[in-house]
Amino acid sequence: MATRIREKAAARQANKDTRAHATVKNVRISSRKVKIVIDLIRGKKAEDALAILKFTPKAAAPVVEKLLASAIANAENNLGKNRDNLYVAEVFANEGPTYKRYWARSHGRADVILKRTSHITVVLDEK
Repeated sequence: MATRIREKAAARQANKDTRAHATVKNVRISSRKVKIVIDLIRGKKAEDALAILKFTPKAAAPVVEKLLASAIANAENNLGKNRDNLYVAEVFANEGPTYKRYWARSHGRADVILKRTSHITVVLDEK
């Protein structure tokens, strides 16, 4: 029943994003806290962004630094791009699944603790 399978596959391949990217999912840090860190590196050169993250005293900084290093490695090894020409084209953090935990309170009650997670994506491009 499928029609034009080859044409659709060719169109998908032509529209495929050729920029280097890396994604990490289910990081146990709230996306709200991660967004503070990723705002520091958006639009910067890749090497400058790594230096900024190295000296940022936030809990999300080591996670984003490792993710950026992975995206740089993907650009060099998979796409053959030069490390010196790379910059952070896009970086965003979306909300992941929320783990719900219960905390015992007085008189047999319970409070809900929401342990939030996030999905972080870094996209690099050449200048």
